[in-house]
Amino acid sequence: MAAPAPTAASAPVIKKKAFSWQNLAIGAAIQTFEVSTLGQPFEVVKTHMAAHRGDNLAMAIKKTYQRGGMRGFWQGLIPWAWIEASTKGGVLLFASSELEYHARAKFNLSPAWAGLVGGCGGGLAQAYTTMGFCTFMKTVEVTRHKAAGTANLSTWAVAADVFRREGIRGLNKGVSAVAVRQMTNWGSRLGISRLTEKIMKGDDTHRKLTVPERIASAVIGGALACWNQPIEVIRVEMQSQAKAADRPQNLNIWSTAKYIYQRNGVRGFYRGVTPRIGLSVYLTVCMVFGGDQIKAYFAEKSNKE
Repeated sequence: MAAPAPTAASAPVIKKKAFSWQNLAIGAAIQTFEVSTLGQPFEVVKTHMAAHRGDNLAMAIKKTYQRGGMRGFWQGLIPWAWIEASTKGGVLLFASSELEYHARAKFNLSPAWAGLVGGCGGGLAQAYTTMGFCTFMKTVEVTRHKAAGTANLSTWAVAADVFRREGIRGLNKGVSAVAVRQMTNWGSRLGISRLTEKIMKGDDTHRKLTVPERIASAVIGGALACWNQPIEVIRVEMQSQAKAADRPQNLNIWSTAKYIYQRNGVRGFYRGVTPRIGLSVYLTVCMVFGGDQIKAYFAEKSNKE
């Protein structure tokens, strides 16, 4: 005798997460903590390698230290990385949560596919709201020591000069590449992390994962998300202040890709991938695992009151 088909009533109900200023604050706090600890050193080293593709990891670390001592590894942290971190974390958690809900409730997508959709949308929102000018100025801080006449200018003076010469578009140079990077970054991170969690749960889909399992899923998601390193190298080159005689003017994504390939071949697109994997794993653990843990803590505390 055939089993009865599942009815709409038996399907799991996907509840919409209520808008929470607390979640926005949690996202901002986690992201600021991440970038102020290990995040910015990873960022500086991988940006140096992507801009100066002849340098290996050891050379990048050595030159960064020579440029500014230990403080050199946090170059661009204040104010640009802090501005970016304190805003993009909240944007990501809000946008991705909304999109994940609609993807599951209205389109009946699996948690992995919903995570992919939420991550892509959250990353796109990040790029066009807060990350464009911040990412540009962080890259300027890491690469401008090669540009004659700018080494002793304050970061504010450099930003003001760019704005006078090129306006808002100048401060958002490379934002299209940032958008592609963030979409693929967080789509991959959230999607792969959720898929890994599903695999770990096996047949018991309602089982709560242990802390090591959740950390492992975040690590796997963060590491595998670095498949898009070529777009990151393109983004850095578009925003770099390092000068080269054969470097085209008014670069876009395609002309930048062509320029990198002509100078460095296919390997040039993967310069800086090692520190970026470290950054991505650390960031994903902070945002995916840390964000879930902190939100769960406050939710439990609220239910007890």
